[in-house]
Formats: sequence, C-alpha cells, structure tokens
Amino acid sequence: MKISELRLLQASANRFDDYSVVFDRPYMIVDLDESDNSGSLLQPNCPVIAMTDNLESLPAIVDIPVQDEQEMQIIKQAVRNSPVAATILVQLLRHNEQNSVAQGLFAESLSYSCLQNGTQFQNWLVGRVKKPKPLVDSSQLVLMERNNDHLDITLNRPEKRNAYSAELRDELNEALLLVHADSSIKRATIASAGECFSAGGDLDEFGSAKDGAYAHITRLTRNNGVLLDELRSRVEFRLHGACIGAGIEMPSFVDHVIADSNSFFQLPEVAMGLIPGAGGTVSILKRIGRLKTAFMAISNQRITAEKALSWGLIDEISG
Repeated sequence: MKISELRLLQASANRFDDYSVVFDRPYMIVDLDESDNSGSLLQPNCPVIAMTDNLESLPAIVDIPVQDEQEMQIIKQAVRNSPVAATILVQLLRHNEQNSVAQGLFAESLSYSCLQNGTQFQNWLVGRVKKPKPLVDSSQLVLMERNNDHLDITLNRPEKRNAYSAELRDELNEALLLVHADSSIKRATIASAGECFSAGGDLDEFGSAKDGAYAHITRLTRNNGVLLDELRSRVEFRLHGACIGAGIEMPSFVDHVIADSNSFFQLPEVAMGLIPGAGGTVSILKRIGRLKTAFMAISNQRITAEKALSWGLIDEISG
C-alpha cells in the first residue's frame, strides 16, 4: 500500500481499523517508492512493514524495516505465527518511545502479564519438552567480591546457563541495592560464571504465575531495570556466549557493555507468544531504537557481537 493510499484510507476510521489480527489482517505492508512520505499518519492496530535500506528518513508509521525479500518473508511468517504478541510488541514500542523509563517498564509489565494468559503462550507451554532438572543448583546464585572501591558481581548458576529465575532476580536485586546504598562503591562489574552470560528467563518457571495481576505487581516490586537505570554510570556488564532475553535486556540499561567476540544476542519471546519482559522494550529500545528492536524481537534472529556493536547494542568487543 502506498503512503498516498494510506492517507485516503485514514479518512474512514472503520476501514483503517480493519487492519488487525481481529479481522485476519495481522500486518500492513507500505510501499515507500514515492515522494509522499511527509506528514503524520495514524498507526494501525498491527505491525507496519516496509522494505528499505534507509532508516534515516522513514515515516513514523513504519514499525519494522526489512532490506530484501528474504527478510520480508521472515517477518511476515513470524507475525503470522505470533500475531497478537507481535501487535502488542509494536504498540508497546510506539508507547515507550515517547515515555520515561518508569512509564515504559510499567506498560511492559502489564503487557507481558496479559500475554501470559494468551492462547499462543499457553499452547507453547503445553508443547514445550521439559528437560530434567540438574542434580545440583548453586546455593548462592549471585556472588560478590569487593576490591577497594570496586565490586564484582557474578551470576552463579552455570548448570542452568545462568537462567534468570525469581531467586536469581532477588539476589541480584540485593546486590544492586547495596551498590545504590553505598556511595563508596564507585564501580560495579556484572559478569557470569560458566559457558554463557545468560540463556534468558528460566523456562521451568514460565507459566507458573496463575494470577496475571499479582505477577505484574510482583514484577514491579523486584524490578532490577529501575535500579540498573539509576546506576547506569556506575555499573558495567561483561558478556560472553549466549545473551538471550534477559541476558541482553538488563545489560542494555547501563552506559557501558563489553562483550566477548563469541557473544550473540537474541530476543525469542514473541515466538513464544510473549514480549521481552525483563525491561527490553525500554532498555534495548533506548539503545538501538524502535525499528531495530522490533526487527530483532519479531524475527527472533541471532545478532552477532559485530552487528551488536554497529547497532549500539553493546559498546565494546573484547577478545
């Protein structure tokens, strides 16, 4: 659809609203091959895709830019597979682009809690093959070691690839509260033990919250994103290996993120019927912008350290 056709379509609100998963139109594709790209346009209740290699002068209506037909097919299929989650993701990114960190985290938590009760996520839970739990789990999931004015914080759940569980979240929260309270700690570095920084949320805990509203309140009560944002100039992350979901959402809050050359980054939540829920629709959005965040989350593609550096998702590659 051309931009000029969109302007005509907007004159009829009912016709414009037809672009929605409710009416089996889960996305809109716009044609930018014309000069009429100026002026504001209403955004439909679905992701808007456009093929372009120029991200600098896109009309604000676009949610997901693709560079070629292969990327177009990847995004179209991903949206068809997860139409509700993809729609809520782009709507949330539109909202968070204009709002504060606190407002964005509040909106993300509400959206995530809503999707937890959605049909697609429930179907994903039923179809997931559960792996046997490891025989040993670390008794202390977050280690701390102080050296003068520097604090080393280590996520210590290597047997679970440092999966971000409720217990690990709470222990990390305590460590961050210490940094927040003790001004003599000038610098804190967060790293992980084992083969990777973090494989993301603990899948064994996914779907365990039966009360979405209570889960939302709990998520805001132990929200490490708020602390990391407040400590952004005093905390540094050092990443390696897999940095999936929370494994890149949390680091993105701070000012300096260093990653090994073997690191890769991925947001798989939309494919599960969810959205990033560890602050990514705020932290990653503010680092790489709405367009790249939407592409990364909906495509579910791995991002290499080199690409992450060029995007601004990380600040330095080591090793």
